[in-house]
Amino acid sequence: MTATQKLIVLMIFGGPGAIACSHRACAADTAAASSVPTTQAAVRDGQHDFDFNLGVWRTHIRRVLDPLSGGTHSMELNGTVSVRKVWDGRAWLEEIEADGPNGHWEGMTLFLYNPQAHQWSQNFADSQNGVATTPLIGEFKNGRGELFSQDTRGGRTLLIRAVWSDITPDAHHFEESYSDDGGKTWAPVFIASLTREKS
Repeated sequence: MTATQKLIVLMIFGGPGAIACSHRACAADTAAASSVPTTQAAVRDGQHDFDFNLGVWRTHIRRVLDPLSGGTHSMELNGTVSVRKVWDGRAWLEEIEADGPNGHWEGMTLFLYNPQAHQWSQNFADSQNGVATTPLIGEFKNGRGELFSQDTRGGRTLLIRAVWSDITPDAHHFEESYSDDGGKTWAPVFIASLTREKS
């Protein structure tokens, strides 16, 4: 298992500190750790990672309809993404409206910051079914956000990865991809280019 695959598994199944232990075992581990001098790097506070997303954006979306078959059958949509902060930026509410060949489409994403894990969750639902998807969990490093989840599609277990990149004050890129080989390869399924709407 590669380092990337281990990281994905760790994020999906709870992130740092998710492995439970008994009271005695934890106490013993704590005592042992306190007897060994260590220098622990400060954990990065990522609660403002999504500050760049505030505002109204024009978006061009490409949805790949057969991502895991190697096909290129896709659908393109154009619309608006409106984002506002909640809890002073520790949560964000994103509303998406777009039009494509199948008509009007609306979606909503809630981003929540976990200050203990220093990680974000992404919770999405569209207006047609009103059901939230399995949350993606992850963090930002070096100006790039990566969140991961696991789901089942067509009877197969998949890894799902969401990536924010190319972030500038007036533009950014979002891409969601699937992997059916444990994270060795990724197939893009939802690609969005966003540019800030000027007032």
